[in-house]
Amino acid sequence: MKFRLTIQRCLVTGVLAIMCWNVPRASAQMAIDIEEPPIKYSDTKDDNVVSRLIDRLNSGDLKLDYDRSHGYLKSVLRELNISESSQVLVFSKTSMQVRYISKRNPRAIYFNDNTYVGWVRGSSIMEISTDDPKLGAAFYTVEMKPWKADVQRADYDCLSCHATSMTQGIPGHTVRSVMPNVDGSIDSQLLSYVTDHSSPLEQRWGGWYVTGRHGDAKHMGNAVLRGGKLHTDRSSNLLSLREEFESFDWLTPYSDIVALMVLEHQTQMYNTMVRANFTVRKHRHDQLDDQELTVLIQQAAEPVVDYMLFCDEAALDEPVKGSVVFATEFTSRGLQDDQQRSLRDFDLQTKLFRYPCSYLIHSSSFDALDESLRAEIYRQLADVLTGKNNASKYKHLDEPTRKAIIEILRSKKSDLADDWAKS
Repeated sequence: MKFRLTIQRCLVTGVLAIMCWNVPRASAQMAIDIEEPPIKYSDTKDDNVVSRLIDRLNSGDLKLDYDRSHGYLKSVLRELNISESSQVLVFSKTSMQVRYISKRNPRAIYFNDNTYVGWVRGSSIMEISTDDPKLGAAFYTVEMKPWKADVQRADYDCLSCHATSMTQGIPGHTVRSVMPNVDGSIDSQLLSYVTDHSSPLEQRWGGWYVTGRHGDAKHMGNAVLRGGKLHTDRSSNLLSLREEFESFDWLTPYSDIVALMVLEHQTQMYNTMVRANFTVRKHRHDQLDDQELTVLIQQAAEPVVDYMLFCDEAALDEPVKGSVVFATEFTSRGLQDDQQRSLRDFDLQTKLFRYPCSYLIHSSSFDALDESLRAEIYRQLADVLTGKNNASKYKHLDEPTRKAIIEILRSKKSDLADDWAKS
């Protein structure tokens, strides 16, 4: 069944309910029909880490390990190179598995730079989404039969939420902050949010568990509606979830605050890149003349650069501290320059990262962008980082920070020209 990107509604609790979302500004751009050329979402063969895992399963080269407590979860995480420390937990009924999810039975999400795995205790279905160079986000289900892991592409149901204004109109990923009732259902009459690094903490994590320290700063996590109000007075600075529910059935007793902040940045960074790439691909297909295409590529690159450089990032009013394990594992994957600096180095005092240029610039998703678009992103980055473009939206980047980002990128991005960002 083909999906046409015309609805701006989301499948929640079995009905199409119009939601009141605070969504990223880029969602107001021109609509892209993902079933028309050149995207042709439903007809295009997937080619990503999950499709290759399926090929290995079908050929007999891979057999996933099953256990009674978690099904194939641990085995899938191992094969996809996803750390258990990335676990975040959501108790709002905001997935296809609404009947299983509650405050005492939250859905666990595990992720790395390109893949997300959703697991719910008691369900025989596991959900996976991953980045695909042609499709944007691609979606899969794992039917966890003890004798066989049946992994299937499952786009249609997923696209009801994951190809809407919440994902900038393309197949993508999203983190939602909602007003949850005691049973995990959503009060759709109250304002909800799609969150990223620009969201103030007080708008984040409604319907999510949050563990870690954040001082006196307030957020919406760990709380439910009572009498029409979200009661957050006792929901701050939880160090473990052991007293919230029987957390021994989950891989860790945490829903790490730093992992959540990384997840929020990462999902909309990816969506912004794919949005730009789809726009360029569509207009190449429409055969714009060279001058028009050049202007369009410049326009498409700018929001990627702005998001990549954390323009409009919400400042942290209090230092944040989460799981040492997650922070250590995440940072250890950074590509370091000769001064041992990387774009994965955390700040967590006033901002998320010490060097505010997204680590996804090192990802396969970035490398898969249209070549001219990628070159234009590099050109605009160089203009900002060398001070040639000193627009006020880049004022958060002082000279030492710009210099450090240039040096990190020049040492680790092999496709940069030799004279890139040299003044």
